[in-house]
Amino acid sequence: MNKKVCMIGAFAAGKTSLVQRFAKGVFSEKYHTTVGVRIEKKSLEVDGTEMTFILWDLHGEDDFQKVRVNYLKGAAGCFYVVDGTRAETVSVALDLIERVRVEHPNLASIILLNKIDCDTIWELADHDFNRLEESGTPIMRVSAKTGESVDEAFMTLGRHMLGGT
Repeated sequence: MNKKVCMIGAFAAGKTSLVQRFAKGVFSEKYHTTVGVRIEKKSLEVDGTEMTFILWDLHGEDDFQKVRVNYLKGAAGCFYVVDGTRAETVSVALDLIERVRVEHPNLASIILLNKIDCDTIWELADHDFNRLEESGTPIMRVSAKTGESVDEAFMTLGRHMLGGT
């Protein structure tokens, strides 16, 4: 079973690093800007169902470039990636959630709070967490660098895409 999954969020939030950690088990300290979209694949057994994730790593959103929601056409799920060390990435994720819900109201999705390995320098305040929780989208904390909870996040999204919890 093939499932298209999109990684979206602010510029430099860690989308590519999360894809590389999940798909290849690697992390690089070097930053590589995504231009357009990069696609990776990885198979995983989700509750007895063999699922191939077709990972669409979309360019980051910033003041000059918006993520086009039509990239999500045919997607079964998406991750909204937030960089815990940059509070401004929360607003980008919340804006994306609202825009995606208009075009894809039933899309399985999870907010990934990335860089939990750097939580001592996080910029997120209580009101940021509250705003994310109010979106109604499930939230998970992950680290592309250490791999903490990355596989679990994909497994959880896989369950959502299969109609489970």
